[in-house]
Amino acid sequence: MSSLLDLILSFLGVKKPKPVSQPVEIKPVVENNNNPQPAVIISRKVLMVVYDPIVETASGARLSQKMNWYRVDELSAGFLSDILETSGGLARYQIIQRIDVNEFPVKMDGFRYTPESYRDVLNGVTQPHKPDTFNYDEFLKQYNIVQRVASNEIDEVWIFAFPHAGLYESTMGGLGAFWCNSQPLARTFNCPRRFILMGFSFERGIGEMLESFGHRAEAIMEKLYSRAAPEENLWHKFIRYDKTHPGQSECGNVHFAPNSDSDYDWGNLRLVDSHCNDWYTFPNLPGTSKKVNAKDWGSGEIRAHHKWWLKHFPKASGRTNGFSNNWWQYIIDPNRLSV
Repeated sequence: MSSLLDLILSFLGVKKPKPVSQPVEIKPVVENNNNPQPAVIISRKVLMVVYDPIVETASGARLSQKMNWYRVDELSAGFLSDILETSGGLARYQIIQRIDVNEFPVKMDGFRYTPESYRDVLNGVTQPHKPDTFNYDEFLKQYNIVQRVASNEIDEVWIFAFPHAGLYESTMGGLGAFWCNSQPLARTFNCPRRFILMGFSFERGIGEMLESFGHRAEAIMEKLYSRAAPEENLWHKFIRYDKTHPGQSECGNVHFAPNSDSDYDWGNLRLVDSHCNDWYTFPNLPGTSKKVNAKDWGSGEIRAHHKWWLKHFPKASGRTNGFSNNWWQYIIDPNRLSV
């Protein structure tokens, strides 16, 4: 029965305000197991293909040299080191083969830049070619990728190129492949193993490589926890930030730090309450709050923020809410997802 106040408000045409919805309380339910699953080390064999064509015949200078862009050796070494560090040694990449390609990659419609036509794009003389998309089908065929993954010769592919090469930051192929910051490669479903192709640019730095990897991690964790009940979705708890959950931020996501007001706002000095340090003791999440701002994750530097974020990913033994307490095993090896 409505109260007298409700009746008066209704008579006056005043709507009763709706109660403010509270975020779902998410608590870890640790499985009772006397022999918990250990946090396994995952090793991945990588094929690295580098598109860096010679653009000056007389000197033999390659595009990266002519433009004074980053060296692939330094980028890959820094990225390998960062992944090893942030995973606590649980994620270990090994580059088993590097192929240097003296040509511009072919597009989906067969178009290929020449040194002259690409220079015109960089100088603003002509517009970039459309469609821009890299021809993944041709690439997979040329380097026998599906067969090499199926035979366990390689596990993953890193493609280094440059602006307007048309690469996705990451894309997945193989049987059961799913969205990984781009649509899955449909013509690879005959491969019995899932595999990921990372697209990196030597015009950019290690921080941007970690950004691409971070979006890959987001896609995989979103897929992993898609079958979890809302009250058991620890991934959704992990990515909370103050703008969406005032006073209840956790670690945020790749684009939003705990106190960010907008995308890429990693330099924000506004102090907010965060439970981010709880994730260092996962699956124990005591709800301890601390004041944090950009000084905690590098004062706006992209590489520092992404390393800070990745370091908080659980890397413990055992299982919680039906999932491994070592999230790195899913991020590095998508075949470990039962989807």
